[in-house]
Amino acid sequence: MIADRFRTLLIAMLAAAATVALTATVQAATPKATFAAVGDETAIPYGWVDFCGRQPQECEQEALPAEDLILTPKVWKLLRAITKRVNAAIEPVSNLDHWGTLADHWDYPVDGKGDCKIYALEKRRQLIAAGVPRQALLMTIVRDHENMGHAILTVRTDKGDFILDNLTDAVRPWAETGYRFVKRQSQEDPNVWLSIAPTDADRIGAR
Repeated sequence: MIADRFRTLLIAMLAAAATVALTATVQAATPKATFAAVGDETAIPYGWVDFCGRQPQECEQEALPAEDLILTPKVWKLLRAITKRVNAAIEPVSNLDHWGTLADHWDYPVDGKGDCKIYALEKRRQLIAAGVPRQALLMTIVRDHENMGHAILTVRTDKGDFILDNLTDAVRPWAETGYRFVKRQSQEDPNVWLSIAPTDADRIGAR
């Protein structure tokens, strides 16, 4: 009888230890980030307006309640895989060399070439096709390390905001990119753009 109770207790302890180990593994596989603070409504980028004129099905959509992506290990793997695949599939070409114009041109990679906007839009399209909610995929404008305009895709998750970028295959927390964030799409309506509040690092750099 005592041996049976001991065996039962030992099994329960091993099961509890396995559960703790599994939880730790899952947490390690899904990193955490902070959330960017968005502000007031701001000007819509010309490129998005032009894109909507050529791809009206992407923009003529009803507003939806905000929804964050649940960041499971499977979803994290998907984000990394699509980032790497799209980055490898598109040949980087400047807007001027590609389209022969200085006007900002946003599009899908119809000829396998493009600049940062093309990469971000294609990742957005592929993630939506994979079942990621549209409200969690936000086209975003930043200033890069050279203070040049740059477009990336913000993925809003339950564990923070992560960035998909054509300049790296790494999926990074937004605050670890070194970029100065300017504006991004509203979660509810892709045709509404919101300013992004400056971080402490932005304020120090502006002094």
